[in-house]
Amino acid sequence: MNAVLIAVLVMLILSVSRIHVVLALFIGALVGGMLGGLGLDGTLVAFQDGLSGGAKIAFSYALLGAFAMAVAGSGLPQLLANWLIGRIGVESDSAKKTTETAVKFTIIGGLLAMAIMSQNVIPVHIAFIPLIVPPLLVVMNKLQLDRRLVTCVITFGLVTTYMFVPIGFGSIYLNEILLGNIESAGLNVDGISVMHAMGIPALGMFAGLLIAVFISYRKPRVYADLPIEGSQTPKGAAGALSELDPQDEPVSRYRVIVALVAIVLTFAVQLWMQSTGFEADSLMVGALVGLATFLVTGAVKWGEADNVFTAGMKMMALIGFIMISAQGFAAVMSATGAIDPLVTSTAELFNGNKAAAAFAMLLVGLIVTMGIGSSFSTLPIIAAIYVPLCVSLGFSPIATVAIIGTAGALGDAGSPASDSTLGPTSGLNADGQHDHIRDSVIPTFLHFNIPLLIAGWAAAMVL
Repeated sequence: MNAVLIAVLVMLILSVSRIHVVLALFIGALVGGMLGGLGLDGTLVAFQDGLSGGAKIAFSYALLGAFAMAVAGSGLPQLLANWLIGRIGVESDSAKKTTETAVKFTIIGGLLAMAIMSQNVIPVHIAFIPLIVPPLLVVMNKLQLDRRLVTCVITFGLVTTYMFVPIGFGSIYLNEILLGNIESAGLNVDGISVMHAMGIPALGMFAGLLIAVFISYRKPRVYADLPIEGSQTPKGAAGALSELDPQDEPVSRYRVIVALVAIVLTFAVQLWMQSTGFEADSLMVGALVGLATFLVTGAVKWGEADNVFTAGMKMMALIGFIMISAQGFAAVMSATGAIDPLVTSTAELFNGNKAAAAFAMLLVGLIVTMGIGSSFSTLPIIAAIYVPLCVSLGFSPIATVAIIGTAGALGDAGSPASDSTLGPTSGLNADGQHDHIRDSVIPTFLHFNIPLLIAGWAAAMVL
């Protein structure tokens, strides 16, 4: 069997079996490399060379974690959490259920809006999650809000936005990578509307979101009120719901103002760097500017800086190590040379049957992206092979765009190594009650990959 297919299956089986994702990625890479003919030494060298590709991302997220701790220490996120808790706590019993429902959907709608805007209006991707989500956990606990639902909401906003709206990260995915690679493969894409091509797949994602919100996770789920390291904890855990614990220091207005200024500067720097074409990582520089604002203004004392950095890096350590390991895994898969044969042989198996071939191409895209963890990295791999195949099978240009665009997006939600699942986990697991595989990976895989696979196939048939 194909080395890449076996490697991805091994990685997924080990992850679901509660083997740590980092170890699962490493073992999967070893299996794939050995089957792909690299040998033990060649596999280890390829994995080692690939690790450097994730180092920059991991360092950026570590700085982001430190910045998140500084913001949390300012008391700004807690003001929002305390206000929401206060609304629940002061209502009469007759109005309490109505209020809790309103607060629940306010949180869901707010996080969905933030996830959508993080891809275009304020293109910071998952940077907002560790800033906003941890202080809201005590509110979610009070509402008995299922965190798997919150994961699906955030992941929907992250993935659907870039695969449908050609602005911000969506412009990169749809215009530069999708249409760019299709055109490079020899297909004229002039006059094709990517929003038209990806409309049906986006509706599939929306259907999955509705199922998660109103069917799968609508029932209450009980969580314990556990402390969140690095932030003040509202007194909701002890019973009084509208104020901070007496032993906690009162929220400083000065620190809150500094936090607001730091957040604005962090986002502004990222926007400026992206708009002016800087090659340096904007997330890393933005986080440094935000941290510097806290230190220079004295909102974080120099003597406390070490604790802030340590707590922040500890919070983001998991996502950093997983992303580094994922880069090593991807490098081994690429070195085996088994991705192209997987794509070609699977598609040619159904040569002449458009319906079966479209399903096979989408399925291969799902497998490749599940292993690599990045839609943006999958597209260049599959586009060069899928374009001539789609043309030979008689698919229209817009159907070809829909097939390749969907094949690339499939697997982003539901991959253990994707930042679209790692991001929600980094915020929702701040108190240690949200398992990455069972509470992020599996729910998003079921609610988004299956509907997206069906919708992408439908788009290929009707466009």
